[in-house]
Amino acid sequence: MLIDSFHRVHDYLRISLTDNCNLRCSYCMPEEDYDFTPASRLMQVDEVVAIAKAFVDAGVKKIRLTGGEPLVRKDAATIIEKLSGLGAVLTMTTNATRVHEFADLMWAAGMRTINVSLDTLNRDTFLFLTKRDLFDRVKENIDGLLLKGFGVKVNAVVMKGVNDAEILDFVRWSAASPVDVRFIEFMPFEGNHWQQEKVVTWQQMLEVVRATYGGDIEPLPRKPHETVKQYRVAGAKGTFSVISTLSAPFCGDCNRMRLTADGKMKNCLFSKGETDLLAALRRGEDITPLIRETVGLKAMALGGQFSADIENIDAKTIVNRSMITIGG
Repeated sequence: MLIDSFHRVHDYLRISLTDNCNLRCSYCMPEEDYDFTPASRLMQVDEVVAIAKAFVDAGVKKIRLTGGEPLVRKDAATIIEKLSGLGAVLTMTTNATRVHEFADLMWAAGMRTINVSLDTLNRDTFLFLTKRDLFDRVKENIDGLLLKGFGVKVNAVVMKGVNDAEILDFVRWSAASPVDVRFIEFMPFEGNHWQQEKVVTWQQMLEVVRATYGGDIEPLPRKPHETVKQYRVAGAKGTFSVISTLSAPFCGDCNRMRLTADGKMKNCLFSKGETDLLAALRRGEDITPLIRETVGLKAMALGGQFSADIENIDAKTIVNRSMITIGG
């Protein structure tokens, strides 16, 4: 098992396949003309599988593929097929612009739940946020995933003055359709223009929902290692949740690790340090000791860089990558 100094067992690995994306969301990508990592510096197919296998052999039970957008990678299908043979639960976070091309493959690989990043239910706002006119395709692909039997979790980063007026629209969607809408507090990363004034907290989101639904909101039990606070409106087909990274962190039983597309291991989304597993693998070294050492160095909360006191977070002092180079 992979255990840190706070006795937390780590059995969940998020692997970024690429920092490339076909959308241009400002909170994730610093600018439109982004300098993507050259293919030679990315993990190649066999390297992704070899590193993933080392994690699985050390106790990882779940692997999530992320990006950028993982499905823009030309060899994504091969990677999915090969990872499906490692014995870990396999899943993915995607913007759903291309899932219609991969849904059968994903199902055959054992994927049963898919996370879709979608910050608005308004076509014009989608174009404003992503710089791409692909809302209709995304919505159709989400409906297609549901029809095929996938569980769908919709991740929406809530930003004041941008999409916070749509909170109730998302909740109504969760009532009418079997989706789990997951509202995410706006988090600070390099180049994403984070401002405290744009943050809508877990408590503020709940106030909006309660103002309409009152006592018809049922809190659901939290599962071990879960990042969400989950709720259901009475009689709803789906659920809605809040990922309260800033206002109420959930680091106490965190079981997550991250692998960037260029093969660097991060023990926390907000960690300063990274361990170059890809370089070690290419030198022929055993990377398992490096994995164990990196897990052991994990800070108690939020990468050791800031606290849950949102008003006093100074984004300029946080040392980290942009979100797209870490992996969504």
